Amino acid sequence: MAALKILIIPGSARAGSRNVKLAAAAAHRFAQADVDVTRISLGDFPLPIYDADLQQASGIPKDAVNLKRMISAHQGVLLVTPEYNASIPPLLKNAIDWVSRIQEPQERRGEVFRTRPFAIAAASEGRLGGSRALATLRLVLTACHATVIPNQLALSFADQAYDETDRLKQPQDIDALDALVRQLIAFAQQMK
Repeated sequence: MAALKILIIPGSARAGSRNVKLAAAAAHRFAQADVDVTRISLGDFPLPIYDADLQQASGIPKDAVNLKRMISAHQGVLLVTPEYNASIPPLLKNAIDWVSRIQEPQERRGEVFRTRPFAIAAASEGRLGGSRALATLRLVLTACHATVIPNQLALSFADQAYDETDRLKQPQDIDALDALVRQLIAFAQQMK
């Protein structure tokens, strides 16, 4: 039987991002659970700002289709988002907006969201750990008809959360990440 495939998408492409570090720490935990894990950068899928007129005139950008197909090739997805002004960053929201518009042959529009579970996590230097961005991201994904697992990770004081190898160092943070990993795996196996 083929290994379960999980895709991790950081909502930041910034060098040194604490959310990119959290995505790497999550990838390590998934790999320890014998999951085939892929971590990508949205910077590798450059997209114009979503505009229905642009879509009408030019169609769906190739990078949006490629991102959608990357998601489709996995049984579960973890989105790791920074918090910008109590919400999700435009890079992540724009990617979701474009992918939600894709309807390939034999599919309903946005089917990629309906057929696999999503997990969400955030890292922030503040004490709320990006929880406001997580609430927004959960709302956006739910509007796309995605199954978003109940567990989520809001990593507080992320500037102090990692060791010299960029792994989480606080036991409660490790436990929270492990609970999210286990639950996403369980949901992905059920929906497979």
